[in-house]
Amino acid sequence: QVQLVESGGGLVQTGGSLRLSCAAPGSIFRFCDMNWYRQGPGKQRELVASVAVGGSTAYVDSVKGRFIISRDNAKSTAYLQMNSLHPDDTAIYYCNAHISMPRRDYWGQGTQVTVSS
Repeated sequence: QVQLVESGGGLVQTGGSLRLSCAAPGSIFRFCDMNWYRQGPGKQRELVASVAVGGSTAYVDSVKGRFIISRDNAKSTAYLQMNSLHPDDTAIYYCNAHISMPRRDYWGQGTQVTVSS
């Protein structure tokens, strides 16, 4: 079973920064769009940022200008650089690797990000 390995979560004060990492098996990484989702307390899971196989990126409005998603194909790792964090960003962050054809989705175990006010 394919397992994505996440790291980088933690506790940070408002205005601080964190960088999340998501390592995937090299055999699939180059075929996958990489996504970061999050689920805050009492909220539905939402798609935060995406980086496609070709490198194009997309963000939910609430993180535009603060978060940067990237991928390193040589290391089979995706990153989410989170800057200017505020308490609304508190959530469990999940890494997702998505293949369109055939449709496959792989998930990380989740990493907690807590932003204190």
